[in-house]
Amino acid sequence: MGIDRCWNLMDFRAPAKARLPKPLFHYIDGGADDEWSLRNNTTAFEKYQLMPSYLRDISKVDLRTKVLGVEMAMPFFLSPTGMTRLFHHEKELAVARAAADAGILYSLSTVGTTSLEDVARATTGPKMFQIYILKDRELTREFVTRCKAVGYDALCLTVDTMLAGNRERDQRTGMTMPPRFTLGSLMSFAMSPHWTWNFLRSPDFALANVVHRVDALGGGSMGLVDYVNSQFDRSVTWDDAAWLAREWGGPFVIKGLQSPADAKRAVEIGASAIMISNHGGRQLDSAPAPVDCIRPIRDAVGDQLELIVDGGVRRGTHVLKALALGANACSFGRPYLYGLAAGGKAGVDRVLMLMRAELERSLALMGKTSVGDLGPDDVISKS
Repeated sequence: MGIDRCWNLMDFRAPAKARLPKPLFHYIDGGADDEWSLRNNTTAFEKYQLMPSYLRDISKVDLRTKVLGVEMAMPFFLSPTGMTRLFHHEKELAVARAAADAGILYSLSTVGTTSLEDVARATTGPKMFQIYILKDRELTREFVTRCKAVGYDALCLTVDTMLAGNRERDQRTGMTMPPRFTLGSLMSFAMSPHWTWNFLRSPDFALANVVHRVDALGGGSMGLVDYVNSQFDRSVTWDDAAWLAREWGGPFVIKGLQSPADAKRAVEIGASAIMISNHGGRQLDSAPAPVDCIRPIRDAVGDQLELIVDGGVRRGTHVLKALALGANACSFGRPYLYGLAAGGKAGVDRVLMLMRAELERSLALMGKTSVGDLGPDDVISKS
């Protein structure tokens, strides 16, 4: 199925699966342990109903919003995802350009396969850099300096990856970074000729932002879990987060929080926003769905933080439900990776186009003319 036959975000999963070697597809698609949180992130939206209001003038619908100090054409943006070169040879640059064309923010991961400088040169759209506090603290400080130098709009600290989650699909498929041909995987690569041709033509899989300071796969293939566990620092505390917020001095996001108590601490250390997230169900299985965390956190922090729902968003109505519950915006990763794998930048463009159409249509059907009009009265929690 071509991308022109994809009519919603999950339609892109099938062509992505057809194009990617098995280990790579399941790296996108999988979660931790029994993958309960992975599934629940999306099904949790079914507990909420939208309440429409009729006989309103909906001849014009405005999706614009402002988050993290930047104007966006729609109330969602693209989450940081690592090693995008795994899924398409156009890498992070294709995604960043698609986001800029759509008027939304793009988030680049520390473990991206394109440098933060190259992304900045490739697009003038709003950008956020997602950062980890690594064992090498000077590398973390260097990231801040580099982001300031090339004009990133926000910095995002991910806090839920002190060690890698138990992603059993990756263990079963033998997923490594960079991908390697083995007797067990040879057939999978042979069945993905388009991907394999581009891999052979351009086999550059360096983790571009860290390769100059860390042996980021320079010594050959290694398991993803092994890399995460070797470089990420389990001793990171709120004091480190406060230090990073001061070093940055601009819009500062903490990604991975889910509890009201942690949200209050984020306010205390100077965060501008939090991304309510369980890492797409890839870290702690049985962690709650982000959409279920919105109201308790909003009640706890009031308007002191912007809340971004990251996880499980697959429909425009999901975004509207999150906004009505008290979020400022949403973000997602898997859907645009499916689109990228299926069709490169054109696939990501279509993902964003379909989401925009769903948002405009659903907002109008609710009787609203602006996403800013959404509030608690527009959503009902099912018992």
